[in-house]
Amino acid sequence: MLRSLLGKLSQPEPPPLVEEDSRLALAVLLVRVARTDNHYAPEERIRIDSVLATRFEISIEQATMLRQEAEPVEELAPDTVRFTRSLKKVVPFEQRCRVVEALWEVVLADDRRDFEEDGYLRLVSKLLGVNDRDSAIARRRVIARQQRLGMSDDGRPGEF
Repeated sequence: MLRSLLGKLSQPEPPPLVEEDSRLALAVLLVRVARTDNHYAPEERIRIDSVLATRFEISIEQATMLRQEAEPVEELAPDTVRFTRSLKKVVPFEQRCRVVEALWEVVLADDRRDFEEDGYLRLVSKLLGVNDRDSAIARRRVIARQQRLGMSDDGRPGEF
């Protein structure tokens, strides 16, 4: 699957992604945003697993395996533009706002908000067709949910 996804994304005009590829592409974006500040915290890994499990209705173990598959892909992956372009083609706007929300969950997982993460998230949001206002609304929803629900000991957020 790694070669398949990288092969598709390396083409000048990537073809639409199948569901399995789009899951991996989202996982890669989540890993990439977590690594943007050069500090890939355990809290961020836990949050990525939780986001993937919730979004795709899979077990935490399956989500962990998906994240672990995404980590080396992220290192080898072409530019972010190809991932977001492919996701934008197959994901409706409302769901792309949820993707941005998921990215904010990862950024805020370690209780640190760095300018590198903010800048990267701004870029990804625009590439996904989500404007700054909608991204800010997504961030506020994540913060409000975290404050309202708190985080459990395993770092799992409430429903998203």
